[in-house]
Amino acid sequence: MNKLEELLTTPGPVLLDGAMGTMLMDAGLEQGNPPEEWNVLHPERIREVHRKYIESGSRIILTNSFGGTRFRLKLHDLQDRAAELNKAAAQIARAEADTAPHLILVAGSIGPTGELLEPFGTMAFEDARAAFAEQAAALADGGVDVLWIETMSDLNEVKAAIEGARSVSDLPVVATMTFDTHGRTMMGVKPEQAVEFLRAYDLAAIGGNCGNGPGEIEAVVSAMRAVAPDIPLIAKANAGIPHWEGAELRYDGTPEVMACYAQRVHELGARLIGGCCGNTPTHIAAMAEALDLNREVSKASGDRPSAK
Repeated sequence: MNKLEELLTTPGPVLLDGAMGTMLMDAGLEQGNPPEEWNVLHPERIREVHRKYIESGSRIILTNSFGGTRFRLKLHDLQDRAAELNKAAAQIARAEADTAPHLILVAGSIGPTGELLEPFGTMAFEDARAAFAEQAAALADGGVDVLWIETMSDLNEVKAAIEGARSVSDLPVVATMTFDTHGRTMMGVKPEQAVEFLRAYDLAAIGGNCGNGPGEIEAVVSAMRAVAPDIPLIAKANAGIPHWEGAELRYDGTPEVMACYAQRVHELGARLIGGCCGNTPTHIAAMAEALDLNREVSKASGDRPSAK
């Protein structure tokens, strides 16, 4: 039994973390700069974000590697440092997770390449697969427990990510897509289509993340649950809709709003629940309280498996 399976054997929902980018912007990351570079420039700031989420109740934390494929890093002339930056992201999260008094899983975040695959774009499937394999290998080398493919819109790109990850690691793999275009992904994929397609790959969990706020993810969970009631579902919604307040981008989903969302998606069938853009440790703490998870964490703290 791997660590994710172990965590999923416990009763009740499993709490994920919130946004990384939102927290790093508050810590001084400038708009347009690559968050992944901070894994070597400011590792202590990344670790502090992980620590705050763990203290708020997160049982799974995602590495600071969302844009870690060489294609995304090429925008900042960092493509030749993909392995270095992803491994560092995993090591930072691993170090913080291993200091916790109870089991914390580290998930290696793998986001889209930012390119369109053929025939809609110019990227070949094998090139995408190779880029995802490079990233997954570095994350695994850094000590992650699960490979977490997220915010995808194209089923073919998800397939490339899954195949790339599995070509270099036997870690469990999960995948989420973002349904931000009238209930579909940007490429027109509906939640029902996504779960039907992805279930053939024997993933550890499937779901939705990011998008236009809680209501959208609630609909995604409901649709996926109707098609695949046996698969652990992931809900990781944005904290509402962003808007500008002067020079600052703010989200309208308060911790109270996101606490209610956590309860609703759990009732709809989500097993792994957290937040995406705009969610902070305060939002996650509100979710933990709403889901009555603090008591479960306290019980688990006295029985922590030895660190890997």
